[in-house]
Parts: sequence; C-alpha cells; structure tokens
Amino acid sequence: MKLLALLLAAAVLVAFVAAHEHHGEAPTCAGGGGRVLAEFRPGEVTLDGHPTDWEAVEASEFPLLPALDPDEDKAYTGGKVTVKAVHDGVNVFFMLQVDGDYAYTKGENKKCPSVALMFQVGEKATYYDMGGCKDLPDSCTSKSCRDYEVDIMHFSVGNAIPGRLYGGNHIDNAAGNGGDRFGHLVDTYAWNPHCRYLDGIGPKENNSNAQNDWHGAWWHNSLTFHSGFVDDDSPYGKQDDKGTYYFEFSRPLRTMDQFQQVLIYSLFHSFAHYYI
Repeated sequence: MKLLALLLAAAVLVAFVAAHEHHGEAPTCAGGGGRVLAEFRPGEVTLDGHPTDWEAVEASEFPLLPALDPDEDKAYTGGKVTVKAVHDGVNVFFMLQVDGDYAYTKGENKKCPSVALMFQVGEKATYYDMGGCKDLPDSCTSKSCRDYEVDIMHFSVGNAIPGRLYGGNHIDNAAGNGGDRFGHLVDTYAWNPHCRYLDGIGPKENNSNAQNDWHGAWWHNSLTFHSGFVDDDSPYGKQDDKGTYYFEFSRPLRTMDQFQQVLIYSLFHSFAHYYI
C-alpha cells in the first residue's frame, strides 16, 4: 500500500540552557494540541540539520509552556517551536525549529541545548510526566507501570558537531541497547521522569533485540561555516549570538523494539520544556 500522508502522534521536548523566564524553578514542559501532516516526499530530505530541504513543507507551530503550570500567559517569550514532518514510505523525518541564543560548551550537555521526541505507547500514558506512572524509581517495573510506557528520542548536543549525523550505530546496537556513545542521540523509554531507561535496559531486563532506531543532526543559523566542522572548531560559533536552532531527525515507521511502534494515522500533540 502506498501511503500518501501520515498524521503523527508525539510530544516535542526542547531544552534550553539560557532561558530567562521562570528562573530558579524546576524544568518545565510546554505544549498544545494539534495535528502535523507528514506528506509523502521520497528522496527530498538529507539529514544534516539544515532547513533548506524543508522550505516547501507545511509547518505547524506550538507554544512553549511551563510543565507544572501550563498557562498561556507564562509561555516562553522567545517564540514557538515549529514542527515539520515528511515520510518516504519507510522512514519518517522531522524538522524542529526554535529561536534561541547560541550556547555551546563541549562535553557539558547541561550547558548546551537539547531536544527530544516522545511517543505514546501505553494506552494510559500521558505526555506530561513522561507516561504518568505513579511508581517511585525503586518500584517501577514493566508490570507495575503497564500501559504507561512512552518511547523517547533524546538528543543532547554537548558532544555533537553541528551538521554531523548521530544516533544509531553498529557499536551500540551490537550491545543491544539504544545508546549513542558518540553524540548522545539516544533511544529510550519511560514510565515517568524517574523511571527512564535506554531501550534494552531496565530495572530487571535487558532486551538483546533492542537498538537505537533514530538518526539526527543539529544546526544554528548564526554558524557561517558550511563546508564541514571538525572537533577542533569547537565551540563552532559565538556564544549568545541571536538566531534559530534546527534539529533534524529520522526513524523507521516500524521499529524492532519490544513495543513495535508504528507511526501511522495518529494524532500529534506538541509539548516542550526548557532548563533554566
């Protein structure tokens, strides 16, 4: 069957290190409901973090609201997150765009932006609280938190060179988990914020069939060198330069993990959080 368009269900999580709102409070989640259409556009997207391939793709925008108090009057004033999606019948591709001052400190993820995509797996799972299971870290299991599972891709860019591809690789996949020792674009699952694990690793289990199904890259439009950064170029740009972050990702429509998620004909919801 040839799929012409998909409606995708996920949560978008965006983390900033230099937000000015809600200083001193806990990390926050933001969001609003909506639908994102993924058109059938085979061969159009190259995963390099650059937005040029996406100019003809329809965009959806969502506000960034505090996690514990998601009132519209407390939205992140730096702007909304823009989400685009396409697919080629085998993989689905995402472009996330959000305004933010440039920040990068090599090897320190807490001093760099990060982004995540979260998909509902369990029927009772909620986007807030990463699934919403009430168990504590020492008691959550696949049995006690059944139906609260969410699947999460998390990308912290502190060890990732702009424009380079990260995520699934032969070394970490051979170990049977969703890790990424090179750029920390990892494939995880959770039942709540305290019970979050790499695919294939959990409280009492290791699924040897698990692997990292994601690939992705990042960019900031204040960066002017386009012929390919190397590690010695860090921090790649000027700290605090105004501009826009771009995060580009792909994953198969069908995965090999234990939940066998299929990203087809689902409702898309967007949420985001940023660290102070």
